[in-house]
Amino acid sequence: MDEPVHADAAPPRPLPLAGLRVLDVTQVMAGPVCSMLLGDLGADVIKIEPPGTGDQTRSAMGFKMKGPDSMGFLNMNRNKRSLALNLKSPAGRDLLLAMAEGADIVVENYRPGVMARLGLGYEAMRARNRGLIYASISGFGQTGPWAKRPGYDLMAQAMSGVMSVTGHPGGPPVKAGVPVADIGCALFAVYGILSAYIGRQSSGEGQYIDASLFDSALAFSIWDISEYWGTGQVPEPLGTANRMSAPYQAVRAADGYFVMGATNQKLWRLLCDVLGREDLLADTRFTAIADRLANRAALIAELEKSFAQKNAEEWVTDLLAAGIPAGRMNTYPEAFESDHGRHRAMRIEVPHPIEGSVPNIGFPVKLSGTPARARRHAPLLGEHSNEILTEFGLSAEAIEGLRNAGAFAA
Repeated sequence: MDEPVHADAAPPRPLPLAGLRVLDVTQVMAGPVCSMLLGDLGADVIKIEPPGTGDQTRSAMGFKMKGPDSMGFLNMNRNKRSLALNLKSPAGRDLLLAMAEGADIVVENYRPGVMARLGLGYEAMRARNRGLIYASISGFGQTGPWAKRPGYDLMAQAMSGVMSVTGHPGGPPVKAGVPVADIGCALFAVYGILSAYIGRQSSGEGQYIDASLFDSALAFSIWDISEYWGTGQVPEPLGTANRMSAPYQAVRAADGYFVMGATNQKLWRLLCDVLGREDLLADTRFTAIADRLANRAALIAELEKSFAQKNAEEWVTDLLAAGIPAGRMNTYPEAFESDHGRHRAMRIEVPHPIEGSVPNIGFPVKLSGTPARARRHAPLLGEHSNEILTEFGLSAEAIEGLRNAGAFAA
């Protein structure tokens, strides 16, 4: 599938990463999302997968599609081509080293040390291509006491402190509902890769990038660790509330919850006016932001006495009309299918040879001149093997020789 999903959305000029070749030696989430983001903006992403099984997420999620690949896989691997390659075989390893000579970027997420033991680490590939940008994604980084540990989003959330501030006070441990360490690491890795690519334009030299789920999760802790560094008080869960201001959280109306925020003195006065609660302005417990933070429980109790008089949607309408930030509590289907979600094209449809039309999460960043495109469906396992190898200059006889040597067999 070489055409954009929507013909009228074709960009007026080539995508910004067109011409970049990425060898994607990753599985599961952080690595595949990183390489997909590069592919969305034009890079030629070649997904290197184990023969027979492929990426673990092809068989994930516990429910079946028409074909063998999960919906999760289909949402993390568009704009890629698949080459099934056995890196446990000498022929497979030699082939990947040769391919690195013609690549710009390698992304891998094996446990630290594995690629080096296979003879496929940064130094081995850099010897073939000094301009190569090589990104390793792992749970805890390539160095340090925890480096050799298996690392997944759950472990990174727990060990970084994210779970210590997630949930309600006094409640059991709760992880963030979305994989913040995985997705955060994917984004930080892209940031590192593109920075290295920009630097290569002047130096001609590539470099090594060490991105970890643990570091990425820690990087999200700005408010929480700032509280500790500023006060010495260990941050605790706040439910939906915020360390910076109050009221700024979910509150209960007559028919359920909605979210709102009166984060400065002007908004606080407007809120009291909308509620008809001038008494709150005179209450010294709520005079300034610091007072409202110190007396948050009492503040919310007072506000919810008033919010109980109407339904959530009515309050959202009233507060927005007064200039106070507010919103309903959407489910994911409600968010994607909302008028705004549709306007922002946050659900796109990608044609697939087995599944038909596959819904994908849309592009979260809109570029005016070179908007991202879904140029290819998530590949079938090994779908492009011969095509890719031919592009790298291998003859039919050479490909057959590699096949006989076990390069493509499990």
